[in-house]
Amino acid sequence: MNGRVHTREFKLTIARQLASGEKRPAQVCREHHLAPSVVSRWRNEYDQHGEAAFNPPSSSEPASVEAKIAELERFCGHLALENTLLKKLI
Repeated sequence: MNGRVHTREFKLTIARQLASGEKRPAQVCREHHLAPSVVSRWRNEYDQHGEAAFNPPSSSEPASVEAKIAELERFCGHLALENTLLKKLI
């Protein structure tokens, strides 16, 4: 992996050229010095998501992580309370 980062617009341009038949995958690879696996991955992403492809991950993921953390914190609090009650009974 050469570590290059390509912009969303560049990826969309390549994917559109492939989808329209304007260019063949081998031609895109040669012209832009891209690995066939990269071109294939971009093409699949575009086929699946269309113009919404290559967007950064949605911001809803951190919210779900925070919700999970809050749920686990409540559960730990509940366990701590149960342990305290059980210790008093013993």
